[in-house]
This record gives sequence, C-alpha cells and structure tokens, in this order.
Amino acid sequence: MAEIIQNDGTWTFDGDAVRIVPGRDKGVGLLRRTLGEVSVPLAALAGASYEPGRKSGRLRLRLREGADPLLQVTGGKLDDSSDPYTLTVETKAAGVAEYFVDEVRNALLLDQVPTGPVDRYLLPGPALPMTVGAGDGTASFDGRTVRLEWTWHTDEVKTGSGPAVLALEELHAVEWQPARGLVDGHLRFVSSPNAPRVPAGRDPHAVELNGFKKDPLMALLASAVVVRMPHPNAAAPELVPAPGAKALEAAAAPAAEDHDVLLRRLRELGELHRSGILTDEEFTLAKQAVLKRL
Repeated sequence: MAEIIQNDGTWTFDGDAVRIVPGRDKGVGLLRRTLGEVSVPLAALAGASYEPGRKSGRLRLRLREGADPLLQVTGGKLDDSSDPYTLTVETKAAGVAEYFVDEVRNALLLDQVPTGPVDRYLLPGPALPMTVGAGDGTASFDGRTVRLEWTWHTDEVKTGSGPAVLALEELHAVEWQPARGLVDGHLRFVSSPNAPRVPAGRDPHAVELNGFKKDPLMALLASAVVVRMPHPNAAAPELVPAPGAKALEAAAAPAAEDHDVLLRRLRELGELHRSGILTDEEFTLAKQAVLKRL
C-alpha cells in the first residue's frame, strides 16, 4: 500500500483504488471540499505523475477519457484548487510522491489496464439531491428533474417565465464554462443540438456565472446530471442494409436491433444500480420504463 499525507489532502492506494480525502488547507477549493472523499478504481486510471517545484510539487492522477462525469463536464478547465485529482506536495515529501506514482504505474502494468477511452462512467458522481446557488440563479437536481430558479438581479427575459423545469430525458447535453477575466461563464442545459444559443444571461435554460466562490459547485451539479445521461462513448447500434431478395428482412432489422438495444440498456441500468449511481427508486422506475418498450 502507498499513502501520502499532506495539508492539501491524503491519498491512499491499496492496489485496487486510489482513495482521495481532501485536506483542510486554505488552498483546498470549495469544489473539492464539497465533493468530499473520492475512490478512483484502478480501471479508471490512465496514469500518475509527480511534478517537482521549488517550494512544492504537484502529484496528479490522469483518468481515462469518459471515466469520470466531473472531468467529462469540465474538460480540463478546473484550476488546481478545484481539481480533486491534483495534490500539492511539500518538497520534503517528494520521495513519497514518487513512490506513490511508481506503485500506481506498476499496478496499471500488472493488471494491463488500457489507457484508452471507456464507454461507461466508472465513478458515480456527487450524492443527490443537490442544490447550488451561484451567479444569477439556483440549480437543483433530484435525479429526475433539473429546476432553475432566479435571483433578484436576473434578466427579465428569464424571470418572466418563472422557474425552468427540465426532465432528465429531455436533455441533450450539459455545458459548464467557468468565468475567465471579464468574460462570464455559464451552466447550460441543452434540450436539442439545434437549440438556438443566446447569452447565458438571457437564456432561461442557463445560469450565468460571474467568477465568484461558489461557481465551481455548478460543475459538480452538472456532473450529477451527466452521469445519469447516455454516455458519449457508448456504441450506437449499427444497421447493415441487405440488398435484393433480403429487402424485407432488412426492413424488419431495426425492430430486432431495438430489442437488443433495450436488453443492453437493462444490463447498463443494473450496473449503474450496483455501483451506486442509481438509487433503488431510480433503478426501479428506469427498469419499468425499459420493460414497457420491450
């Protein structure tokens, strides 16, 4: 087992997973403190590295693409204080950090863990229900419905129609963009790939973020939604057209393919339930919906 204890947090590796517990140092961002303890399975890891510095170094975990819903949402835009997979290491502990990296790398080699993308989330995301107030609104998510409520300084275009309520199955994508300098960020819920894009301050399906302390928490809420949506790397069913005499058989192929897709969806729901991503109630409702379509 390898363990490194710093003011920034404690990382422990037992050969199967890296357990990350954030510290209480002032450099630990609100996102990391709110997210709390994270367990990263070995199968979700692509690598580890240590970057030495004059006063302190950085220990980093690199996750496989698509393994973590938080990284899927933030796309490398988190700063070090908010990134749960970055640990500030005192110079005197550099040797411990390097040993930690060696242990993770050796385990990845021994278990022959691929470094490529995955087609399902391997981390469950934050606990629900969740409510975050930042920027010009408050976003809530209970596992089935996103609700956006507005503050006193929200644009009238958004407040005029009251709170926005979006069912999970209506969503096409979730976008999070942090504020940068004088440019505001946003948390946007997209219902269609062709939906018109307007500034977040006037979009009733978006919260405008102004760069304040609680803004990163909107990324946490976004990850809680994304982990319950179809995975972007999941394989889509392929229909192979048949020529000539097999035309009628080809016409019937989509129905058979749909049946296979639904059976695969049932298996995916079972995996999400066993890993804790779906609650008992969420699993039951989702399973019933799929069974009705079979």
